Amino acid sequence: MIIRTATPEDAESLLAIYAPYVERSAITFEYDVPSADDFRNRIEHTLERFPYLVAEEEGRPLGYAYAGRFQPREAYDWAVETSIYLDGKARGRGIGTQLHAALERACGTMNVQNMSWFSRAILTIPSSTSRGYTAPVGLFGLMMTMALVRGETLARMSSRSGFQSAASSQA
Repeated sequence: MIIRTATPEDAESLLAIYAPYVERSAITFEYDVPSADDFRNRIEHTLERFPYLVAEEEGRPLGYAYAGRFQPREAYDWAVETSIYLDGKARGRGIGTQLHAALERACGTMNVQNMSWFSRAILTIPSSTSRGYTAPVGLFGLMMTMALVRGETLARMSSRSGFQSAASSQA
């Protein structure tokens, strides 16, 4: 397996991974599956400033991860929100953990200095997948928000990670 930077040409294959999350769950907080063009635009927009990574094996995407702006205010410019999606057949192989680690490294090279305090790994609960993901990557702390999607009330949990850059550990 390799982890590489996504390209706009990955849109259709990554959308195939994403679509079941939209269609069969509420965790994306979207009602409709985006079009391939919309998904391509999302990849392009993200890559203008943040990392967007694909885990693939023998040319087939197994999952992807990306970082995005945490909040629109300038004080949050060096803080990110992360998302990771896996093909249903790729779960349980540690791919999400590997994508998270690669994303953290990529964000570190971008001087995302407050990742430990401001980044959010959004986990929808209750979810055994989310709980299984948090322990290996050292996430702790909580921030809750609520939303109504497909008639279902969801809690979003934002967790602080144990990652600290040199700059933030000196504070």
